[in-house]
Formats: sequence, structure tokens, C-alpha cells
Amino acid sequence: MPQRTSSAPVTGARGRPGVGVLVLVVALVGATVVAWRPVGDWVRAAGAPCAVVVDGAPVPLSHDQARAATAEAARGLRGQDAGPAEGESPGDGGEAPEVELAAGVVEAVRSARADTALTCRVSAAEPAPEETTGSGLTPRAQEVLDAVRAEFGEVPVGGFAPGGVGSGHGEESTHYDGRAVDVFFRPVTEENLDDGWVLSQWLVARADVLTVQYVIFDDHFWGVRGSGRGWQDYRAPGGSDDPVLRHRDHVHVDVLRGE
Repeated sequence: MPQRTSSAPVTGARGRPGVGVLVLVVALVGATVVAWRPVGDWVRAAGAPCAVVVDGAPVPLSHDQARAATAEAARGLRGQDAGPAEGESPGDGGEAPEVELAAGVVEAVRSARADTALTCRVSAAEPAPEETTGSGLTPRAQEVLDAVRAEFGEVPVGGFAPGGVGSGHGEESTHYDGRAVDVFFRPVTEENLDDGWVLSQWLVARADVLTVQYVIFDDHFWGVRGSGRGWQDYRAPGGSDDPVLRHRDHVHVDVLRGE
């Protein structure tokens, strides 16, 4: 389970500047806050459901645009030109047909890191609980795996097995009840980090339709219940520097348990 890190409190400056100076200071500070606001905070403030940073500035996106942009970026991973893959229509995979995207959006998704990655605000669903199937995954987790394979091909996966897994993960891991899948991008290289971030953003753009609960990758996580905050720091258990525990070499995705 991801561990959230708290923000440091803001301390006030000493002294009592004049009114004019105070107004100027407040304006400058406000401008600085806007300029440096994390993407997730900007999304919440702007009212846009999704956003990605392009050339240092957040670009608002609809859910359809987010899905279209990440689908096009994913097609780049499998060596295809922009546009639908062979046998697909523009709307396959949940993307709306003929979605217009601002210049640079797809390129931003392809080269994103935590401070620039696409993020979306999503309301957490309340699905019914599910039992595991023969694969060791619940039907919702299997749907995520099937969707990933349909878009990204036969990528290396793990974290589940027929009959379930009972070890190899942290306490109360969602892997133990068949709700999680790991997708591997090994070894840890810049190219593999690019690919892992494309998948991570692709999952976030579809979190509502795939009932995604958490996506964890590269020392960061996105959670549906805190989706308004965007990507947050992930602290490995015990502060470990192990790339596996830090999720530097694989994308972890899990689905909601259900009530």
C-alpha cells in the first residue's frame, strides 16, 4: 500500500510591511505558487478532469483526450506510426473517435516523469466484491491485464498465479487477493522508464472504466481516492533502495476491492 508523505507547513515571515508592499508580496507569492503548483493541484484548481505538462505548462485535457493521447503514445511503443493500429478504429480501447489534441501532448506523454506526467481526477467507484478466477486474478484485475495486453502486446507480467500468491509482497498486499498485476520494464534504463511512464499514464487515463485503485511506478503513485492530488511520492518499505520495492523496474496496478 502506498505511503503518503505530508507537506511541510508554511511559516510566516517576521515584520509588518506596509500595505502596498504587502499587496505586492502577496501577488508575487501567488504567482509563484501557480507557477510551481503540482499538476494534480492545478487540475483540481482549473476544473479540468485531466492534464499533462507540455513545455513547462499544464495543458487541460478531457478524459477522451487523455485516453486518445496515451493510446497514441502506446502505439509508439510497439513500433507503429501515429493513428489507430491495424484492425482498430479510432474509438477502440475507450478513445473517442476524432479527438483533437494540442501540439506536443503525445510527445509529453512519451517523455513524462512524475512532475510532468498526465493525471486525472476520478471518482472512486463502488463495485461489488469479487472472487478470484482460475488465473488467480479477480475478473476486474483480469480485465486490466487483458486491456494492457491488447494495447501493449505480450509484455512481461507477474504478481499473480493460478491458485493465488501468498508471499513475496508486503503485508496486506493487493496481490494476495488477486487484485494486482505487475508489468515489468527491466533493466532500469531511461528508455524503460519512458515506457513504464507511458503505461502508467495510460492506466490513469482509464482508471474510471477499469476500476483502478492504485498505479505505482518509479518512486511515485497515483490513487483514485486521492486523484485530485495527482502523482505523489512513494516511499518503499523501510526506506529501501531496492529498485523492485521502489517500483523502478515495474508498474504495479491494482483494482478496487468492492463493498
